[in-house]
Amino acid sequence: METKQTFIDFLREQSGKILEQTLVHLGLTFSALLLALVIGLSLGILISFQRRLAALVLGIAGILQTIPSIALLGFMIPLLGIGAQPAIAALLLYALLPIIRNTYTGITQIDPAITEAALALGMNPRQVLMKVQLPLAMPVILAGIRIAAVITVGVATLAAYIAAGGLGEFIFGGIALNNTHMILAGAIPAAVLALLCDGLLSLIQKLSARRLRHMSWLLPCCLIVLSSALLAPATFDRKMLAGFTPEFMGRQDGFLGLQKVYGLTLRTVVINDMIMYKAIAGKKLDLISGSTTDGRVKAYDLLALEDDKHIFPPYYAAPLVHHKTLEKYPQLTPVLNMLAGRIDDSTMTALNYQVDYLKQSPEQVALDFLKQNNLYRPPSPSKTGDNIIIGSKLFGDGYILAAMYKILVEGYTSLNVTTKTGLGGTQICFEALANGQIDLYPEYTGTGLMVILKTPKAVTDTLLTNPGKVYAYVKEAFHKQYGLDWMLPIGFNNTYAVMMRRSQADSLGIHSLSALKSWLNKNPTL
Repeated sequence: METKQTFIDFLREQSGKILEQTLVHLGLTFSALLLALVIGLSLGILISFQRRLAALVLGIAGILQTIPSIALLGFMIPLLGIGAQPAIAALLLYALLPIIRNTYTGITQIDPAITEAALALGMNPRQVLMKVQLPLAMPVILAGIRIAAVITVGVATLAAYIAAGGLGEFIFGGIALNNTHMILAGAIPAAVLALLCDGLLSLIQKLSARRLRHMSWLLPCCLIVLSSALLAPATFDRKMLAGFTPEFMGRQDGFLGLQKVYGLTLRTVVINDMIMYKAIAGKKLDLISGSTTDGRVKAYDLLALEDDKHIFPPYYAAPLVHHKTLEKYPQLTPVLNMLAGRIDDSTMTALNYQVDYLKQSPEQVALDFLKQNNLYRPPSPSKTGDNIIIGSKLFGDGYILAAMYKILVEGYTSLNVTTKTGLGGTQICFEALANGQIDLYPEYTGTGLMVILKTPKAVTDTLLTNPGKVYAYVKEAFHKQYGLDWMLPIGFNNTYAVMMRRSQADSLGIHSLSALKSWLNKNPTL
């Protein structure tokens, strides 16, 4: 009988990666802070002498800090791609405001009599700044740097969304997999780093003005050395770079299976699902974890490598519904089964293409499909007031299917429908359903088999090649264990796959995962 892994066991097992990601996290933080010091101090000094510019500069810096972190990272990708550069640029912008504001405040609040006395002694403006104003303002400036450092350490966790690494890899992986150990392995070191940075700068801030003047060169020099050394691991000689989502990284029918069954040793970065397709199309990545019916596969001409050793089970989509909901509203069953067998792989790919690439709304795409297939009915005028909640994962399929089921339920029953789309990974949706926070969501049989049920390999080996057996197994197991019911499959198989650009795959002769392994063995270094 297997024993449950403790947090200490997890730390021991992942100690090497935790150390690596902590160093990357520090490298991102110090690099951004160094640039913020150079720019922020310069702007703060400028507006302290040109005060008519103060409102404008501080206003722009303030606006930048109000932009949501993920949105700001997203804005950086078209300009700088993925990885450390856009992350550092975004962190730099977040760190500017406290440094500019405190530099400006520290200098302008110095007693004018002191400045006049320095000038009367024959000092020129530059000497007054360097020998009088900056030393006297240094405690206030350091207070701004303390704030900037803590902000930067915290926001740097989001860098994992754009493949920049850092402790956010553990946090987002843990959220996707509902793994508390992973979340804590990222959150605790990040909190400790923030406290250490704040504490160190607090000690420096308490030094006398005289000692600060003599040590004013020390902080920038330390930041230069640390950022250069700590970002060194990010500059690696790559033979093949893979970008995988946090969920894929922790799944047996994902990266763990690639390592165990195929023996693949890949250099990987964790990246958000919404970004990785653009990254591989822009040749920032060589491999990604994709879904075969995703519209961006067609849009970017990607090739799904053949899973010739069968680590990916069939992923047939079907509504997963709380049994209590079906007992209370039995009229839902025939309505939810109206899509059974209606959407095959090519149809789902075309629907996703409209949403993912042509940027049409999922609601409009869903409505057009139902009308074309004579399934649409306007919302029923007689409503009971009862409401059901339909959820979905953060994938195109989920958004489109949730919209379809909303239209069908409101048209064929007297129920109201609320949708909660983009809930995140598998575990988040499943827990929301199991806890009664939503009534149903579209799920995949293979995900139910491998991720939620965690079916033993001896059992999965007898099921993987037969979609019907997989469906029957998860249907029975979910009803018994969780009180959840699978409706009839919709028809398409949205299987996981490792993908390459078709042109690259053709040029290298890589069309299967075994061929990828063989190529890597033949090309240990480039």
